[in-house]
Amino acid sequence: MSKAKKSEFRPNDYVVYPAHGVGQIVSIEKQEVAGFELELFVISFEKDKMTLRVPTNRATEIGMRGLSSPDVVSQAMKTLKGKAKVKRAMWSRRAQEYEQKINSGDLIAIAEVVRDLHRSDDQREQSYSERQLYEAALERLTREMAAVAGGDEVAAAKELDEVLLSRAA
Repeated sequence: MSKAKKSEFRPNDYVVYPAHGVGQIVSIEKQEVAGFELELFVISFEKDKMTLRVPTNRATEIGMRGLSSPDVVSQAMKTLKGKAKVKRAMWSRRAQEYEQKINSGDLIAIAEVVRDLHRSDDQREQSYSERQLYEAALERLTREMAAVAGGDEVAAAKELDEVLLSRAA
């Protein structure tokens, strides 16, 4: 791999940044940092009202990637339909694992978290931290599905809801 390789990411592309989910590259800018000129992706996470600057030469290294292919999305949907796998480990350990999956940026791992933490109405209450993790994973999944499908988050949320409800039945 040569150093001169031009990045595969361009302005207006939607990308997935592991720790924050789906964002859009607004521009690529050069900035001088400590005497070095750096080329940076400027990524906007509109929903979170946040802008991130990522050095272009480190983007892939830190796990930034393009949106999932429709195949990966349907794989994630299949994962959601599966049976929840709840380990008997202590909650703190499981919570840590869920958090790692959510921040991995891996859509299928995120779907596993949604599947494992989803509760139907007649199931026991979720703890606050369980609900936080569930909602974070669900939001990541919804946003990426919507972005892959062309941007309708309401439709994506509805589709996910139907899958989760049909599973509970």
